[in-house]
Amino acid sequence: MSYIVPIKDMLFVIEHLANIAQVAQMPGLEDAGLETARAVLEECARFNEGVIAPLNVAGDQNPSTFKDGDVITTPGFKDAFAQYVAGGWQGLQHAVLFGGQGLPKTIGAACGEMLNSANMSFALCPVLSDGAIEALLTAGSDELKAVYLEKLVSGKWAGTMNLTESQAGSDLAAVRSRAEPQPDGSYKVFGTKIFITYGEHDMAENIVHLVLARATTCNASASSTSWASRPRPRRCCSTATMAAPWATSSVKKTAAWNTCSS
Repeated sequence: MSYIVPIKDMLFVIEHLANIAQVAQMPGLEDAGLETARAVLEECARFNEGVIAPLNVAGDQNPSTFKDGDVITTPGFKDAFAQYVAGGWQGLQHAVLFGGQGLPKTIGAACGEMLNSANMSFALCPVLSDGAIEALLTAGSDELKAVYLEKLVSGKWAGTMNLTESQAGSDLAAVRSRAEPQPDGSYKVFGTKIFITYGEHDMAENIVHLVLARATTCNASASSTSWASRPRPRRCCSTATMAAPWATSSVKKTAAWNTCSS
């Protein structure tokens, strides 16, 4: 069954409920009015209907495989992601300063809805990159932003979020992974994470793992956790558990990244 994007409905919401005309009055968004939204949504619809949605069947028939430490995605996914990146879709709603298009999330949300509706299994990769980008923009140090943001926004690199653990479930205050400061300003991260969606794949040249861990410099009695950024390990033990490679690996210093925040 093919996916047909309800563009008229989306544009109605954008115009009459989200009030795109008012959004376009904000500094830096003067060109992001209804006509821009229409043009972007129409192009996004063509891409999702013609390229992304048809991969649902391919994903069911030929799911990703894991061999010799590498994850090979469904045939067609890698090419589709390359088209997604070339079209600038990853950076649609992200800052121009880091190579994005700087469009409002009023438009970005509609494009995200299309992607998720067209093919959820594909969409999880760019949506996790969006999460990594937002986390860095919100609380990352200038050093981390300089290293990671442009490549994540462009889609050259992909991002993940390493959150829960087998004993924690949805209670992230119960995570046991720890980050120990090193003399050179980096941290060594110890622990085991589960359910790392797109933790390994062949669609991007690098994968940035945002790891939720407890900084050992924090008050031990406090319910506090910190983020650490970690480039893709040379090998991973599976797409769901990424423990062993971090046992002796150091990550970029994250002292400016809400360390000891609850």
